[in-house]
Amino acid sequence: MFSLTVRRNFMIAHSLPRPAFGPAQGLHGATFVTEVTFRRPALNDDSIVLDIGEAGDVLDSVLEGLNFKNLDEHPDFAGKLSTTEALAQYVADAVAAKIRQGQDGPELAGLDVTLRETPDAWASYTLDFDAR
Repeated sequence: MFSLTVRRNFMIAHSLPRPAFGPAQGLHGATFVTEVTFRRPALNDDSIVLDIGEAGDVLDSVLEGLNFKNLDEHPDFAGKLSTTEALAQYVADAVAAKIRQGQDGPELAGLDVTLRETPDAWASYTLDFDAR
């Protein structure tokens, strides 16, 4: 299995209004280092997983809708907790929806999203899909 990873940052505000989250119950900010790894069983005719520029552009377009936003007011998170894990799934689903429409998208086996809150704490989500 071959892979290609792109990385970006984004910043959000949110609250996690449940006792399990202690001081994070109140409104606070978070900065995430976002890594998306695209997986493919065989390289394309250009010997790549997919174009690295396209991968970065797709991730940028997804994060644009989150960056500097208060997720408590974001329509996609209405009635939902915006935990790191939930955000990783959200990013994975949004990136997959866009990248699967690209030239190499149908050949991808899946992708992994990792959101790093600090160098010592992160969460990931793996999304597998059928390649042609």
